[in-house]
Amino acid sequence: MPRVKRGVTAHHRRKRLLKYTKGFRWGRKSKFRLAKEAVIHAWKYAYRDRRNKKRAFRALWQIHINAACRAQGLQYSRFIHMLKEKNIAIDRKILSELTKSQPDIFKKIVEEATSKSK
Repeated sequence: MPRVKRGVTAHHRRKRLLKYTKGFRWGRKSKFRLAKEAVIHAWKYAYRDRRNKKRAFRALWQIHINAACRAQGLQYSRFIHMLKEKNIAIDRKILSELTKSQPDIFKKIVEEATSKSK
């Protein structure tokens, strides 16, 4: 069986991993052993924080909507409950955008949600 020299393969493998460490500090960007560890942690945090980002934005949207609702004399939780009762399906992201860019339209949505149905 012929001898297989792995220099080229190993070089490509290391080079591929070091491509992901661009911008890292100190030896973590150039030394394979440190870079490998750094990439594993970076990807772990990236995976986790993609989910945390969704949480953080939803919380921010709720804060915007609550502030706009309070200006209308209404609590956030009651407003959301009224929207669900009236089958008004607008998500929090859009409601938050409306509070900032189109407050008059948001006010109409609040009026529609709070109006008594026959």
